[in-house]
Amino acid sequence: MKQQQFDNTDRPAAMTSAKPQTVNLKIWDLAWPAIVSNLLFAVIGLISIKIIGSLGSEAVAAVATGHRIFFGVQAVLMALSTGTTAMVARAWGAKNYEEAAKVTSASLWLGNLVGVVLTVPCLIFADAIAGMFGLNENTTSNAADFIRMLSIFNIAFAINMVLGAALRAAGDTKTPLWIGAITNIINVVLVYLLVFGLYGFPEMGVTGAALANGLSFTASAVILLALWYGKRIRLAVGGKGSLTRARLKQLYQIGYPAGLEQLVFQSGFIGFLLIIAHFGTAPYAAYGIGVQILSLSMVVGFGFSVAGATLVGQYLGAQQPEMAERQGWKATWFSIGSMMAMSIVIMVFAGDIAAYLINDAQVVYYAVIFIYILGITQPLMGVEFTLSGCLRGAADTRYPLLTTMVGLIGVRVGLAALFTYLNFSVEWIFGALLGDYLIKALMLTHRFRSGRWKNKMKRYH
Repeated sequence: MKQQQFDNTDRPAAMTSAKPQTVNLKIWDLAWPAIVSNLLFAVIGLISIKIIGSLGSEAVAAVATGHRIFFGVQAVLMALSTGTTAMVARAWGAKNYEEAAKVTSASLWLGNLVGVVLTVPCLIFADAIAGMFGLNENTTSNAADFIRMLSIFNIAFAINMVLGAALRAAGDTKTPLWIGAITNIINVVLVYLLVFGLYGFPEMGVTGAALANGLSFTASAVILLALWYGKRIRLAVGGKGSLTRARLKQLYQIGYPAGLEQLVFQSGFIGFLLIIAHFGTAPYAAYGIGVQILSLSMVVGFGFSVAGATLVGQYLGAQQPEMAERQGWKATWFSIGSMMAMSIVIMVFAGDIAAYLINDAQVVYYAVIFIYILGITQPLMGVEFTLSGCLRGAADTRYPLLTTMVGLIGVRVGLAALFTYLNFSVEWIFGALLGDYLIKALMLTHRFRSGRWKNKMKRYH
């Protein structure tokens, strides 16, 4: 099999040799630090919801809206991290560590630029963006303040996205774990202090939660940069010659479908939330709480997605496509089994957990129903998370875009709109999730089984 190029310059022998390389990584070694890191993040998220929930359902709805918009405008950064993952993993698998370093440096420069550009519209149009959900005036105002505050920290978010993706692609999932543990603790402490205004801190309510999130991103970014420039992590600093046209072109070609996917993804979520908001604040807040609770299960799938993307990329770089496929399927089965086990436990205690987070019987009622519905879909989500991650690790970023368009926009939002038109209850709207994840799981399984993703990198040189 012909070894693929990453750039037109600075290719050492390890990159151009036809000799297959050895990849000494295992799924669990890569997955468990990512799973633990994301579980910590999910637990901290639940604690934050508990703190914010004490302010009422309107505050929870405002934070849910703010987070959705924030991650929507980060679509370009997520696309960049996808390109970084594919290129760094492929270079690392080919033992071309210099190229991996240069890709990381180029990605970071580009990410910082994108972070600055994304900040401007969020600061100027925060009120208009929050207003499109049709929530009451107080909730809309709080959501706008949340969006405005969090957008100030876009550069810190970009640094976390790029360096975290590069480290995981190089097989280091433990460094992001311990950094995440530290920053999550910072986050929850600051949320508590800034929401309520304790120990001399200002009482900022919902805006305080956004400031706490932003400061924790900043702490994580500072630690990552200090380790990187201090040569304390396995990835070196790229140095002179990193920011080449060929390298940026590759990042763009691999990443832009992932960026479009995120735009479609976030647009679909916003459309779905708009439909739920039509039924009132209670089901809207319940959606935010339900997603946060089930994130305890979903982060397991994300962990195996990281492992799958890294292994597929590295094995392809090492010229072992059959091993890449084998590891992709293995990661998927691990994801399905783990997410099923977690979701069953969560569903059993759904009512108790929801009631602990917010003292509102109606919100708890809707949250439990939502958890049951989304809990049933966990095996399908395991397929989606892991196989889409594997495809992105292989630089096949267009097919996950297609599945998102069909599943999320066509099926979920389409069914939700139809059920609303037919005057069905909000429980039916929640049920549209089942169709979405079923279609995506079937499409991604077909694509991965076809093997067409094995030669995608040939198109990007």
